[in-house]
Amino acid sequence: MRNVGCLIGVFAVLCVTTAVAAQERATPFRHGDPGISDPIVTKELHPTYTREAMEARIQGTIAMNAVVLEDGTVGDVTITQSLDEKYGLDQEAVKALKQWKFKPGTKDKKPVAVIVNVTMSFTLK
Repeated sequence: MRNVGCLIGVFAVLCVTTAVAAQERATPFRHGDPGISDPIVTKELHPTYTREAMEARIQGTIAMNAVVLEDGTVGDVTITQSLDEKYGLDQEAVKALKQWKFKPGTKDKKPVAVIVNVTMSFTLK
């Protein structure tokens, strides 16, 4: 980020700084793009069943797209196949995925942001 000066008000500094950061950030690559190595999971956290979903006996799979950032953390997550919005399982899956860690994907041996597909299953025993 660039220093925008001392006389600009706080709101203006935030706006300018945000605009500069957005210009410097590249669009994430996608799994399978030429020359891109995929991120590798190094820490995985399983989602928690909500009490309400257990009582309703909700089972199934949630599919998501997630941006794995250059530092191996998870950025934006989008649900592409919902299982349960009513009892909180979709939110629990996103919450768990946001805590995953990855060895980041690379292009030309440099870390890059990569969009990956992740599925999580909820199964009652």
